[in-house]
Amino acid sequence: MRAAGNQLFNLKLIIMAELNSTPEKSGRRRATRRIPARVDLTAMVDLAFLLITFFMLTTVLTKPRVMPLAMPVGNDAGPVPETGTMTVCLGKSNQAVWYMGMAAKPLTTPAQAKYGKELAAAIAAKVSEVYKRTGKGLFVIIKPSDHSVYNNLVETIDELHNERVPSYAIAKIAPEDVGFLKNRGLY
Repeated sequence: MRAAGNQLFNLKLIIMAELNSTPEKSGRRRATRRIPARVDLTAMVDLAFLLITFFMLTTVLTKPRVMPLAMPVGNDAGPVPETGTMTVCLGKSNQAVWYMGMAAKPLTTPAQAKYGKELAAAIAAKVSEVYKRTGKGLFVIIKPSDHSVYNNLVETIDELHNERVPSYAIAKIAPEDVGFLKNRGLY
């Protein structure tokens, strides 16, 4: 009986195998037509423009920071003494040459300084020296060379503003100043 039960079980397996089997391939291939997937992006584009509009309307635009510029009304200031005048010549390689006095006859030997701490220290020292000696503020003449960059001029003006220099001027560079820069390889 056991043998008959095993045969019956094997027969069920064969029948089930036949029911689940796939038909044999006949050699011809059926052409299946594939439909490309389409995604409608209209809603996403609408949402993107809505978000862009929202962020544009709700952000705070930064206001440009400007330094106040006071222009003289007349020639009321009078001449500035050479002892209270510092000249800064802007050269290449982010370096400057500074001296006290005028270009034709400087009162101090021209010194070289990098932008940043060196130039700020030189300006701060001269501001306090001139104030102690005369009781007035330092006057600075900034002379950019052909090889200096605009950023150097801005950094110099920022240093003057940080040290509270009351007045400064931007002037054309003199041939003597070009000589000072050439001696140090900054022109």
